[in-house]
Amino acid sequence: MSVSAPRPSGPFRYGDRVQLTGPKGKLHTITLREGGELHTHRGVLRHDVLVGLPDGSVVSNSGDAEYLALRPLLRDFVMSMPRGAAIVYPKDAAQIVAQADVFPGAVVVEAGVGSGALSLWLLRALGTEGLLVSFERRAEFAEVARANAETFLGGAPENWRVELGDLVEALPRQFPDGGVDRVILDMLAPWECIDVVSQALEPGGVVLCYVATVTQLSRVVEYVRGTGLFTEPESSETMIRSWHVEGLAVRPDHRMVAHTGFLMTARRLAPGAVPPDVRTRAIRKTSYGDEDVDLWTPGAVGDRQINDKNLRKRLRDAQRAAGGARQAAADREASGADQASA
Repeated sequence: MSVSAPRPSGPFRYGDRVQLTGPKGKLHTITLREGGELHTHRGVLRHDVLVGLPDGSVVSNSGDAEYLALRPLLRDFVMSMPRGAAIVYPKDAAQIVAQADVFPGAVVVEAGVGSGALSLWLLRALGTEGLLVSFERRAEFAEVARANAETFLGGAPENWRVELGDLVEALPRQFPDGGVDRVILDMLAPWECIDVVSQALEPGGVVLCYVATVTQLSRVVEYVRGTGLFTEPESSETMIRSWHVEGLAVRPDHRMVAHTGFLMTARRLAPGAVPPDVRTRAIRKTSYGDEDVDLWTPGAVGDRQINDKNLRKRLRDAQRAAGGARQAAADREASGADQASA
């Protein structure tokens, strides 16, 4: 089934996801159902009150509490969806899509899939023309990611495959002779995958690594540089600082979304190509000892674990939301068919 996200504009319909901002900024996200109700300690809000209203409307519940109704943006969804693993935050996802130059029609490989947050951003950038292949070692994380994607998109997209297994072993089987435009590695030890990535990437293709610590960044940059198969790696991090603006009282807020991870990008060279600046690398000090390498191992970096009980609960939440989204999509199709026959 070819699917797309529910219509992002126009009057609210049954089956639409709606984000309600109530008193004191408290958020509620609901899926509109016939006869559905939102119950809070402030009163009851019937879903049918929202149907037919335009996005951005304000409605009142039985206790006269007012709610602003908006369709949730993708950034809203990924920040509130069930998580199996830590997500890629919207500020980093935007930079990944830009720095990797993900475009409609591209063939993109992603590892690992985590909770599916980055996958949703990549699918949006690819549209219906490209292909996203996501590799994940843990079946539980893959199931959470699939359920989250189905919740937001209303079904499973045809141009997304989630493959279980290690990228080093699986990628050569999937793409033995190249054919990959972009590779995005979100893992503890991305340098372990660079060799197979270099074989899969087309000349000019982009590899992007998302890592959390400076030791990981150093290791992967030196490995990529040492292969001689890529352009000089570029590294960056993104920070967002909001501002308070009220009349002439304009100042930065005291809080900001600071470090979440580093991005490293490099492009695949043509076979046998030697970039002009390669001679400058010989005089660059990049030495390190065995004790430094020990600090770069996944154990030392600190792989954050989620206990099985918590993971099972999050998986149930994700699958329940996905089931609701599938039912909403079926309801919309049935409603459309009834209107057409009438």
